[in-house]
Amino acid sequence: MKNVFLKIPELCHSRQGLVLATVTGTRGSTPQKPGSSALFDSVELIAGTIGGGIVEGRVAELAAKCSLTKKSDWITHHLDNDISNKEDAICGGEITVLVDGNPCIHLAVFKEIRDSVAARVPGILISQVRREDNGNVSIERQWMTADKLPVFPAEAMEKIRPEASEILSSAVPEFRQKEISVQGKKPGMVLLEPVFPQKQLIIAGAGHIGKALSHLGKMLDFDVTVIDDRKEFANKENLPDANTIIVGEIGPAMKEIKKGRDSYIVIVTRGHNDDAEALKPCIGSGAAYVGMIGSKVKVARMKDEFIRNNWAAEEQWKQIFSPVGLDIKSKTVEEIALSIAAQLVLVRNS
Repeated sequence: MKNVFLKIPELCHSRQGLVLATVTGTRGSTPQKPGSSALFDSVELIAGTIGGGIVEGRVAELAAKCSLTKKSDWITHHLDNDISNKEDAICGGEITVLVDGNPCIHLAVFKEIRDSVAARVPGILISQVRREDNGNVSIERQWMTADKLPVFPAEAMEKIRPEASEILSSAVPEFRQKEISVQGKKPGMVLLEPVFPQKQLIIAGAGHIGKALSHLGKMLDFDVTVIDDRKEFANKENLPDANTIIVGEIGPAMKEIKKGRDSYIVIVTRGHNDDAEALKPCIGSGAAYVGMIGSKVKVARMKDEFIRNNWAAEEQWKQIFSPVGLDIKSKTVEEIALSIAAQLVLVRNS
């Protein structure tokens, strides 16, 4: 599921009374973790989730009120009620939710986020949150990337910058919050919410496995690109779940694609030669994952060929997942695709 922040620029124009709810803290067992967000209006949940069930129902009620008043709130909901209370949750923890009653006042910031993600530039939504003396909750938001720093007092930036740098350099970025005190202002909390582009799943080969994997990849929130030189396979009718379809020679096409630590590459072409041509540009590319289908005999022969021709060093070859996928005793095309998808998720979450 794409980050709900990306929907805000459009919804600010098409919906009245937009509200953004974000889980900012949890203790014990809770239905969602910090950083989970959802969009509401005065009537319903529009996108995202903060956990469903009773918690989300209560937040929806509060969101409806905030939608009318344009005021924000910050609440803690306890989930350790007695089991005899049939109307409440009994997870055994507590969850704190920030309800922004008017996110559209920061429309320019959310447009920056949308544009950065479209350009595949990761960043952090930094939100200063304070509960004022009158009980109202104030929210100030700014967007930060490696090349764009937010405008905060120097004393605040000293505390924010190390946290932000760690998030931007992380392969698995996580939501953080930090209490900040600035001279002359009431102490508040700074929320750091990473917004990174979807991981790229690049599939070389649009045959049966490539097609099944593109479907699973889409479900698992990858941005899916499929490459094949056969028009009868590389088309939207055959690959309805692919974000991008490239028709052309697999080797040159793979060479042209920008690859990096957010790239997950799976090579499932129709033959040994195409596999080799697809694999060559991936060696040393810095991709998070490179997997290639093939029997143990085929993989061993390709390894010898690559090392003999100096196309890959021994250590580089060890980084290739081949034979590809987790061992789930796959027999069918769908099971093979599932085993590969499971391995992709394992690497992405590690």
